[in-house]
Amino acid sequence: MDTAQQNKFNMMTKQPLKRLIPKLAIPTIISMLVSSFYNMADTFFVGGMGNSASAGVGVALPVMAVIQALGFFCGFGSGNFISRSLGNKDTESAKKMASVGFFSSLILGTVIAILGYIFLNPLVYSLGATTTNAPYAKDYIKVLLVGAPFMMGSYVLNNQIRFQGNAAYSMIGITTGAIINIFLDPLLITTFGMGTAGAALATVISQIISFTILIFMNIKTDCLTIKLKNFVPSLSLYKEICIGGAPSLLRQGLSSIASLTLNRVAGEYGFAEAAYILGVSESAITEELALKAADIAITAMSVVTKVMFFASSALIGFGQGFQPVCAFNYGAKLYDRVREAFKFCGVVATVFLLVMSLIYTALAPQLIRIVRDDPKVIELGAVALRYQCISLPFMGIVIMSNMMLQSMGKVVRASVLAIARQGMFFIPAIIIAPMILGINGVLLAQTISDFCSFALALPIQISIMVELKRQTQKELLTV
Repeated sequence: MDTAQQNKFNMMTKQPLKRLIPKLAIPTIISMLVSSFYNMADTFFVGGMGNSASAGVGVALPVMAVIQALGFFCGFGSGNFISRSLGNKDTESAKKMASVGFFSSLILGTVIAILGYIFLNPLVYSLGATTTNAPYAKDYIKVLLVGAPFMMGSYVLNNQIRFQGNAAYSMIGITTGAIINIFLDPLLITTFGMGTAGAALATVISQIISFTILIFMNIKTDCLTIKLKNFVPSLSLYKEICIGGAPSLLRQGLSSIASLTLNRVAGEYGFAEAAYILGVSESAITEELALKAADIAITAMSVVTKVMFFASSALIGFGQGFQPVCAFNYGAKLYDRVREAFKFCGVVATVFLLVMSLIYTALAPQLIRIVRDDPKVIELGAVALRYQCISLPFMGIVIMSNMMLQSMGKVVRASVLAIARQGMFFIPAIIIAPMILGINGVLLAQTISDFCSFALALPIQISIMVELKRQTQKELLTV
């Protein structure tokens, strides 16, 4: 192990946790917050084109989620292994994994782009598009697919660099691209009149810029340099990627399915629900008005997702400061340090989300209005946002537990928690709750899912903390 890697090892295993975790977390929090701003910028500028355009972008979100899912699969899977290997002072294995994870993501991204173009028409309608918003969704997805390889490569580089304890380098690449996206949105969407295709192009250009900067950082800093000669795929390395990346793939993949299901449920309201949304009598509803109500519902839920992403992105950014610490120290068999890191992060996350839930509850209409200034969207979105705030403080433990288990390579328990919120609980909730509660069932589905996820996460996390304590005692006995 060279001097740079030895210094990094000492920092990750010896520096006080209350100083180390925030130091690693602050750059990732900034990256995530800037990313959430550019996500809202897309929605804001597209919103000027009307509810159908906004709904079209909402329909396209699952495609973005799939690209992210595969990027995070390769990035988290390889990054977790790299961090544990460096903690175990096995630099050569870490170098090989860095190249395998990166080049595999480029290949996967290319495959996704080709398949997306071949099956574009059936894809859009399977995502829950209606005749009014399908053209906007197609325009967005066609451009987005061009950038799929760069986006996935960027996600991998970001995570690999971060898991090596170099979050500041990662932040530069991600935030630069995100800021450029924010400036490109009004230029391409409005000035050049490209509409939803312009929003997608802004995203693709910004991701290519992020990709380029992260490549430069990888070559010019003390990160493990990615080299083609180290791209030696093997079943053992792909097994490790699956162990570390499966929870992310499941979480993001199910998020895509959850968005698809939500779009379909929101887009298939009966006349009674459409009358409620539009504030008119049921007898006045026509097929055209029902489609209009569906666009409003899809837009409202899409906007709520974007607003909630602001809080969750800050939390995830903080958790990403915890992950390399967890993986490094678990690899170094410093189990007590892993336990203390989780306790610190669990308390901080819960307090933060409690504060955010109070702010969101108080300012729900104003926050929705920032993204989409439509009275019906604001009315529906504010109710959904306040419902989600009820369960928001409980999500800190769920997310930190999932990140901890994933970083430690506990694939089964990490995967169970990963599929819980947006899959195991949300999908049944979004299907069943509206049958009982009508439109309120749609608005409450995420809250129901969150409480169920917390009830599942708590005993799993208690068991892993007990397990770590036993491992600590075992290590002490062997010394």
